[in-house]
Amino acid sequence: MTFSRPDHTSDLETIPQMPVWVTSARAETLEDVAFLSGAALNHLHLVLGRVEVPQALLSDRLALRAAEACVAFSGRPERAGELRDAVHLLRPGDLPGPAGETYLSWRRSAERPVSIKALGRTLAGLEPGQIATWLDAGQGAPVGRAAMVLEAVLREAPRADVAGLILADAALAQALGWDHLVPLLASGLKRADLRKQGDDLRLACHRALVSSAVEAVRLSTELARRAAHLKAVAPKLRAKGAGDAVEMFLTHDAVAPSALPLPDRAARRLCDRLVDLGAVRELTGRDTFRLYGV
Repeated sequence: MTFSRPDHTSDLETIPQMPVWVTSARAETLEDVAFLSGAALNHLHLVLGRVEVPQALLSDRLALRAAEACVAFSGRPERAGELRDAVHLLRPGDLPGPAGETYLSWRRSAERPVSIKALGRTLAGLEPGQIATWLDAGQGAPVGRAAMVLEAVLREAPRADVAGLILADAALAQALGWDHLVPLLASGLKRADLRKQGDDLRLACHRALVSSAVEAVRLSTELARRAAHLKAVAPKLRAKGAGDAVEMFLTHDAVAPSALPLPDRAARRLCDRLVDLGAVRELTGRDTFRLYGV
């Protein structure tokens, strides 16, 4: 995943924080909220260009949050922990269930460069021509364009919340010149916002992107710090395959020991060692079927 990278040093302390006036402003009109969302997205763009930010890991974690929001929109009870289990503890031949499918859709949409072909593979059941038509419905500035795509999808397919939000984020990424989709809209919108149209929907999207961009910047800084620590302790790991395992932690929201390129016992020992070193966390709180992440 690549973004235009400004000429900055690699010191974590130099990653710029979101300006206070963006996070504290109380804008009401469409014009004022649009100004704030533009400022927030511009700041996020600069942060995403930092070499210290683990892009794939950030994207995977934002995909989890987007999936959690979409599952809540559908009225299902699953939250982040259950979604991780549904995907990362799958056995060969198992089905992930509706909530797991939602999570997989977001993960796949974010891990591939944005294109009609890639989106067609992600959104099973949608023809590439239909996807292209919906994306073409977006015109003008980036947020307005994303809102128009979301409205077009939900007008023709009122139950296609996941597809609509993925395509809206794809339209936003294209308008901003990002090669990968960044899951932003879903986690900032409310369920009622999905039934809005026109200026009301655009206002909701601008507000959603202010809050989501602020959170994405905060998360970027946190993950950059955690990734730097993991890289710093990596030379202490002696297990064969530890380097590849570290790379998995740097690119995935959660990892099961069984997915690591080591024998089972060695994989569990490596995970315990990384927890002891403060480089990864155990995410489930269980004694068995554990998942680990930065």
